[in-house]
Amino acid sequence: MVSAASYLTMNNSTNITCDVYMHHEAAKVMFSLFYIIILIVGLLGNILALHITLQKHQKINSTTLYLIHLAVSDALFTAALPARIVYTIRGFDWPFREMLCRISAVIFYINTYVSIQFMTCLSVDRYIAVVHPLRFAKFRKVQNVRYICGAVWVFVFIQTAPLLFVTMTKNNNGLVTCMEYPNFETNTNLPKLLLGACFLGYCLPVTVILFCYSRVNVKLCKTAKENPLTEKLGRNKKAINVILLVLLAFLICFTPYHITIMQYMIRKLISQQSCWQQQVFKVSLQVSVCFMNLNCCIDPLIYFFAFKGYKRKVLGIIRRHFTLAVSLKSSSENNSTPATLSQIQGSGSGSMN
Repeated sequence: MVSAASYLTMNNSTNITCDVYMHHEAAKVMFSLFYIIILIVGLLGNILALHITLQKHQKINSTTLYLIHLAVSDALFTAALPARIVYTIRGFDWPFREMLCRISAVIFYINTYVSIQFMTCLSVDRYIAVVHPLRFAKFRKVQNVRYICGAVWVFVFIQTAPLLFVTMTKNNNGLVTCMEYPNFETNTNLPKLLLGACFLGYCLPVTVILFCYSRVNVKLCKTAKENPLTEKLGRNKKAINVILLVLLAFLICFTPYHITIMQYMIRKLISQQSCWQQQVFKVSLQVSVCFMNLNCCIDPLIYFFAFKGYKRKVLGIIRRHFTLAVSLKSSSENNSTPATLSQIQGSGSGSMN
C-alpha cells in the first residue's frame, strides 16, 4: 500500500532533496480516522454477508460463490487494518517487524486484485447467463466455479508472493516507513513492472467488464423489443443490476489508483520528474489509495442492491432487531405503570382513613 509518510527523496539529476509530503500532521489524523471507519464498516458488512450466504439451506449457485469469495477477501483485508491504523496514529512510523510489513503488503495487494478478478468473474457469469445460457452453461456449474475461484486465488498469490522477499521498510528522518513508494524507487525497472501489473490487473479486467455490460445491455434491449412483457416486469433491470453495480464499484475504487500510477510511470520513462510533479503524484496516490480501500465497504452494497434474497434477509434482520427493541421498551413501560398506580391507590386509601 502506498500511503503517506514524511520523507525526502533525492532528485537524481540535480542532487536536490525534494519534500514529497508536506502535510504530515493533517494526514496522520485523516488517515487514522479513515482506516478506523473502513475497519468497522468493512468488517461488519462482510461478516454479515458471509453469515447470510452461508446459512443452512441456503442455495449455492455460481453468483453466490463469487460473492462468498469476494467477502472473504474483504474480511481478510480488514483483519490486516489494525496494524495499519497503529502505523498512521504513530505518524507513519512502523513499530512492528519487517516481516509483518511484508505480510500486510501482500494481504493488501491480494485483496485488491482478487476483488478485481472476482468482479470480472461476476460480470462474465451474468454475460453467460443472459447471452449464452446454453452454450457456456458448464462455466456456471457450481463445481466448475469452485475450480475457477481456486485458480483466481492461486494466480493472484503467485503474482503477489514475491513481495514477501522484498524489503518494505525504510528509515526516513527517524521514522520507519512501511510500503511507501519511494522505498522501491531505487529499482530502475519499477516503472515497467508497475505498467505491466496495471495492464494485467486493471486494463484487461475493465475491458472484459465493459464488454460484458455492453453485450448484456444489447441482448436485453433486443429481448424487450421482441417481448415487451419483460420490460413491464422489470426483468431487464434485475438482470443488468449486477454488472452495472460491479462496473460502478470498479470505476470508483480502482480506476483513480491505476490511472495515477500509469500516467506517472509513463512520464517517468520519458523524462526526469520535477519536485513539484513528485509532490502532485504523492498527493494523488494518497487520495487514490483511499478510494481503492473503500472497495471492502462497497462490496456489501453490491450484495444488498443486486440480489433480492440478500436484501430481503438483511431487511428481515433489521426488522427483527427493531421489533425486539420496541417490544422491550413497551414491556418496561408496562412494568413501571402498575407500580405507579399501586402507589397512587395506596396514598389515596391512606388519606381516606
